[in-house]
Amino acid sequence: MDIVIKLSQFLLSLSLLIILHELGHFIPAKLFKTRVEKFYLFFDVKYSLLKKKIGETEYGIGWLPLGGYVKISGMIDESMDKEQMSLPPQPWEFRSKPAWQRLIIMLGGVTVNFILAFIIYIGMAFAYGDTYVANADLKDGVLIENPVMLKAGFKTGDKLISIDGKKVENFDKELNMNIIMAKQVLIERNGQQQTINIPNDFVDQLSKHEKGLLVGIRVPFAIGKVTDESPNQNLKTKDLILSLNGEKVKYFDEAKAVLANNKGKTIPAVVLRDLKETPITVKVSNEGTIGVIAGALDMASLEKLGYYKVSTKNYSFFESIPVGLTKGKDQLVGYGKQLKMIFNPETKAYKQVGGFAAIFNIFPSTWSWEVFWSITALLSIMLGVMNLLPIPALDGGHVMFLLYEIISGRKPSDKFLENAQMVGFVLLIALLLFANGNDIYKAIVGK
Repeated sequence: MDIVIKLSQFLLSLSLLIILHELGHFIPAKLFKTRVEKFYLFFDVKYSLLKKKIGETEYGIGWLPLGGYVKISGMIDESMDKEQMSLPPQPWEFRSKPAWQRLIIMLGGVTVNFILAFIIYIGMAFAYGDTYVANADLKDGVLIENPVMLKAGFKTGDKLISIDGKKVENFDKELNMNIIMAKQVLIERNGQQQTINIPNDFVDQLSKHEKGLLVGIRVPFAIGKVTDESPNQNLKTKDLILSLNGEKVKYFDEAKAVLANNKGKTIPAVVLRDLKETPITVKVSNEGTIGVIAGALDMASLEKLGYYKVSTKNYSFFESIPVGLTKGKDQLVGYGKQLKMIFNPETKAYKQVGGFAAIFNIFPSTWSWEVFWSITALLSIMLGVMNLLPIPALDGGHVMFLLYEIISGRKPSDKFLENAQMVGFVLLIALLLFANGNDIYKAIVGK
């Protein structure tokens, strides 16, 4: 069932993005009276799953889910229709239109992608608001367990002050990505501020370890389950450990440290049980464990226990607009930084380029409209940026040649454009093989 939910979200998001992107080409083409011969979701190599001709355009669904396309008459595109291009230009063909109209048609797809992302972020701000813990409320700092973060110099209890000079206001879902993209992080440790430089190959180092949060919120030691083999059957589910061997343990990481120092001993403890402090004794194994599975507390429970104040900021429709635009801009800038890292060999971030499997795996196994729209907005930005790359066969390649024509007043020959299209295909296929090859490699080696 989990895979069905993931697949449903993946296909719905992909289909929505493809249809709207191609609609961005279709609408201006129609406005400029340019004939559109086909409008397809997915590719119809040899045959299509569904098709219906309405007017001069055939609408359909192909069987190969690698994207979609609109076939515009008189345009050198993925169809490579040389027979049509060898005939005299017709007034309803793409090649007969003024360069500025052709430019608008080619920019239509990515324009829709960016507009869609901003609309989604505005809608999410209005529907869900922002939920966060103010950074100033993390009095005892953050939790650092990731080995790459520890190697870089972070420690549990550090207080995050700023990332690349930008003050950390809130602990929210964007914080971890901001650290991944950072060059420097200013922290406070034991009352002293210090700067931690993020290594160039930080992303590559992270890829060699199990996925997880770089920075987390410190939580108490709550008992989720007492195992049948546990020597501490006096513990109960939902107990909260407050002290061990006379030492107060507010957080789980503190409890682990005390248990590690008392291996093989029986020590006094105090737990919070039914909101009452209850003294007990616990037997610590030679491995520093007490035979329990730690329980997870949600933010509402942590707030009730007095650990954190969880803030939710709701926005009116008009307040949502600048908030959504800012979030969209931040995601766009962030993705630009990611591309810069990928093209910088020193970061080795190119090893993390993924294909369809990587996109599929970012969707959760449980349905959440908030998560779905958040991922779809990000993918829309990614699709828009990738299509703007100046590679022949992508929208950006067509835009590049059209700008050359507008500036120079000379149109590249059809033969040149055909050759450029072929080069672009080779580059795209190589990129596709590399990205999906990375997915296969990770699936085999498990990293």
